[in-house]
Amino acid sequence: MTDVTPPSSKPRPTKERLIRAAANLFRNRGYHGVGLNELLNAARAPKGSMYHHFPNGKSDLALAAATWASDQMLRVIAEAFDPAESFRDGATTLCHKLAKLFDSAGKWSGCPVSATLFEGPDNEEFHQHAARLFEGWITEIEYHATRLDLSADQARLAAENLYLLLHGGWQLARVRRSSDVLRNLPEFLLCSESS
Repeated sequence: MTDVTPPSSKPRPTKERLIRAAANLFRNRGYHGVGLNELLNAARAPKGSMYHHFPNGKSDLALAAATWASDQMLRVIAEAFDPAESFRDGATTLCHKLAKLFDSAGKWSGCPVSATLFEGPDNEEFHQHAARLFEGWITEIEYHATRLDLSADQARLAAENLYLLLHGGWQLARVRRSSDVLRNLPEFLLCSESS
């Protein structure tokens, strides 16, 4: 996920630079496509800092990077839905925001959580962490759907539908190198407003 936090005039701490660099590198090349030296160079971090901040090395850093990227996504979801007057309006704004981020990232970046945790080592901790992060996205969307007057059942269905659309749309946008895929996703929404 592209960084959506406001810029800071102060230099970021080493741990934060490592997390942000890892999130960016993993998003573009996957867990196995990035070496430790490359992570350290991108973060402008000394060698010893990796194991100081992340005792299990790259795998700990991957979990932290995926969490950071997921937090960025939660922020984008909230910014899209908070001012919305309907679920469809919020979903449309979200898709447009993600399309802009996709364009600014270079049209090849994948989902930062999937690229980091599913393309990483095949271990249960990565899979459970990804499940928690993705459930967080669905829960955030569901909250807004309920707030925007969908019933509990409709809200859950609408949230899961939007999550599935976003993930599929992300992949198709990468293949086509076109953010229009993301902008057009609201046409496929399932919610009470379109039934």
